[in-house]
Amino acid sequence: MFFLSDMLNKKLKLPTRDEALPGRNQAIPTAAKHHVSKRPLKGPYPEGLEMAMFGMGCFWGAERLFWQMDGVWVTAAGYAGGITPNPTYQETCTGLTGHAEVVLVVFDPKVVSYAELLKTFWENHDPTQGMRQGNDVGTTYRSAIFTFSDEQQRAATASRDAYEQSLRGAGRDRITTEIARAPEFYFAEADHQQYLAKNPNGYCGLQGTGVTCPVPQAVPAGS
Repeated sequence: MFFLSDMLNKKLKLPTRDEALPGRNQAIPTAAKHHVSKRPLKGPYPEGLEMAMFGMGCFWGAERLFWQMDGVWVTAAGYAGGITPNPTYQETCTGLTGHAEVVLVVFDPKVVSYAELLKTFWENHDPTQGMRQGNDVGTTYRSAIFTFSDEQQRAATASRDAYEQSLRGAGRDRITTEIARAPEFYFAEADHQQYLAKNPNGYCGLQGTGVTCPVPQAVPAGS
C-alpha cells in the first residue's frame, strides 16, 4: 500500500540514474523573449556579459528578484542539477528528474558584481532547510549555486562561509546549499518565464532569514 510518507521520502531523496525519468532528446518549447525586457531569452547575449545560476526554491519569485537588479541583462527560469534530459515542469515536480528549479542570470559585471548577486541570493531565502523551501517540499526546491568559473566557485564558497558565521551567530542551523559547477541548464516552459510579471498576484513563497550577508572580498586565485 502506497502512503503519503513514501511519496514525501522519495521527493526528499535525489533519484539514482536507474530511478530517474527518461526525458527526451528535444528541448521543450519556451518563450523567445523575456516578458519584461523583451530581450532574447536564449541569446545571443552581448559580449562582456557573464552568467550566474541560482536555486532558491520556487523559481517564480527568485527570477523576479534578479530581473529587477540594475546590471542584469536577462533572466530565465529553468531546471538544472539533475539527470533527466529536457524535463518538463510536471516531471521535475515528481522529484524523479533530480533537477532543482533555478534561475539563469545574465549580467554585466561592470554594473553589478557577482558578490552582489550572491548577497541577494543568500538574503532572500533560507539556505538551511535542505530539500525544501518553506511549504515547498522536495529536491526540486533545494538551495543551490551553480558556478561558471573558478572565480565564481571561490566567491560562492567564501560567501557561504561568511554567511554561515552570521547565521550561526543568530542561532540558525548550518547551510545546506549545494555549490557545484554549472551543469546543463534546461529552459522552463513559456508560462513559467517571468511568471510574476504576467501574474502579479501569483504565488511567491520566498522568505529570507532576516540575517544580513556580509559580502566577502574577492578571493585570489590559488587561495
